[in-house]
Amino acid sequence: MKGQVSLMIIDTHVHIGHMVGFNLKEKDVLSSMEQYGIDFSLVSNIESAEFSGKMRKIPRLIQKSQNKSLRRAIDFARQNPDKIGVLAWMKLYGETPDEEFERLLAENRDIIYGFKLHPFHSLTAPDSEKAEPVYELARKYELPVVSHTGGCEEARSIHLYNAAKAHPDIDFVMVHMDLGTDNREALDLLGKLPNLYGDTTWVPLKTTLEAVKTCGSEKILFGSDNPIDGNDTYEYNKWGERSLYQEYFNEFKKLVSPEAYDNIMYKNAQRVFNIK
Repeated sequence: MKGQVSLMIIDTHVHIGHMVGFNLKEKDVLSSMEQYGIDFSLVSNIESAEFSGKMRKIPRLIQKSQNKSLRRAIDFARQNPDKIGVLAWMKLYGETPDEEFERLLAENRDIIYGFKLHPFHSLTAPDSEKAEPVYELARKYELPVVSHTGGCEEARSIHLYNAAKAHPDIDFVMVHMDLGTDNREALDLLGKLPNLYGDTTWVPLKTTLEAVKTCGSEKILFGSDNPIDGNDTYEYNKWGERSLYQEYFNEFKKLVSPEAYDNIMYKNAQRVFNIK
């Protein structure tokens, strides 16, 4: 089927912050958005990570508190409200939302669009009791929850599925759809619950095409991890090869209907995150 250029692109998975091995800057987010035609990005701050990529606990002295991490993301969005929204990254392993956190949430509800869980960097599964305070806030403030999937047992998509099944009034997004796998488990789970979605971050185009075929185009949101590979994450991966996101910007729109393409590139994000 012949496609068309999307009227808009919303990237639902973007980061700022400094963590072991990463230094993701606000200026790189904005410049890459301008260069590659991204209209709006949902940003979470990686400084809430509690464990490194080697699954070692990050020393407390160099960790940032959940609230401090959120304030940096809020400052970024306040300076760019037409381009940047906030996903509050939750430290499930060592913190729970306190009064200050909820005050920040309530005072900035207009630019906060959801909560971000990272079971790999928290070593805590989304169906753990430790996540329940997050879901209470998600319900109270009518916000969705996005979660990394892949890389360790705690981050397997089945745990996010369990959380979504236990909380049918909250929308959940499986970021990566089990990173580093063939995506089969995530694809199977995607169609089983109306409040469970997937995203395209490092997800092969063939997986997304299968999801559209089996579950419908309403179940997938565009995400990228920008600017994890630098200012040109949308064009090149860390090895200097053509990024798979170029396939989403180009080949993809020739393989699905214009409606399906627009659903994935921005309309689903508008609906799930209530982006005006």
